[in-house]
Amino acid sequence: MTERQLAGVLAPITTPFDTTTGDVAPVHLRQNVSRLIAAGLDGVVVAGSTGESALLDPDEQRRMVAWVREVLPDQSWLLVGTGAESTRQAVALTRAAAGEGADAVLARPPGYFSAAVSPASLSDIPEYTHLPIVPGLLQRLAGHPNIVGVKDSSGDAKNLAAYRDAAPNWSVFVGSGTLLYAALELGCEGGILAVACFAAALCAEILAAFRAGDRERAGRLQERLGPLDREIVGKLGPAGVKAAMDAVGLYGGPVRAPLAPVVAADRERVARLVAA
Repeated sequence: MTERQLAGVLAPITTPFDTTTGDVAPVHLRQNVSRLIAAGLDGVVVAGSTGESALLDPDEQRRMVAWVREVLPDQSWLLVGTGAESTRQAVALTRAAAGEGADAVLARPPGYFSAAVSPASLSDIPEYTHLPIVPGLLQRLAGHPNIVGVKDSSGDAKNLAAYRDAAPNWSVFVGSGTLLYAALELGCEGGILAVACFAAALCAEILAAFRAGDRERAGRLQERLGPLDREIVGKLGPAGVKAAMDAVGLYGGPVRAPLAPVVAADRERVARLVAA
């Protein structure tokens, strides 16, 4: 783990699958990452929930980390989702990610048994794990030398504020694009935002305007970002994010079974939203 403080806007990148074989497509992966960084993002997260991490084999995940590391600039963050159902597997995924050059990992609570793991940083994703991380737990973990931050994907501004208060020395990231501006107002370090997978420049512009002291511009940009997050990420999940990526000229491609693709009507609506 580097001494730099985790900060900025990161995209929890989708996993591109070949339309014929269903295998991970490394060329599309590298191209997507390079274009997202060029659009102004500060880094990416490999194998997060938007990346369909639960549907990836451990070796697929390891190879993805290596492929992404190859094309990331030195100062760009590379985080990896290494949450798993067993502590043993989470540790193995974390070691594999570190071996391929990850800067840090995101560990979600397991979803089947209500136990927690904490290799490096925490991720609260209650809609998937059904086990929210309460702010009091962050206070108890604040002294752990390997934990440097937390991501809150609850979509609740009050919960985000409680996280910020509970862990004043950690990097706190918002996981909801709808709350990026609010998170910055609360003193959070940035966001890990699925909407950044297809609206990277807009997300980066909000952060840049806020840091420059132009709150009015940041607020106007946030008004444009909110509907994209609510209507595409919130309602359609990874399949919707991939459809939006296709619409803006990136490679989204298919989701992996048992996830279902977006229907034609939703794909058309997504295209209209991103075009606007």
